[in-house]
Amino acid sequence: MGRKYIDCRECPSDINCTVALCADSESELIEAAVAHAMQAHKHSDSPELRAQLTAMMHDGTPPVSAPAAA
Repeated sequence: MGRKYIDCRECPSDINCTVALCADSESELIEAAVAHAMQAHKHSDSPELRAQLTAMMHDGTPPVSAPAAA
């Protein structure tokens, strides 16, 4: 399995978060992303949050530049 990442810059937020997380395993990445979402964005851990984070997961490493607005 290759490297995976989740980039907060893909989602609008009140704090304009620029954090990108990456890991070698999906489970490690999800756990780090859930911890970040709870601490920085005040989300609660839930199956819905985990599903949203899983949907945001990409192969590779995060780009240096912010992703284009959707």
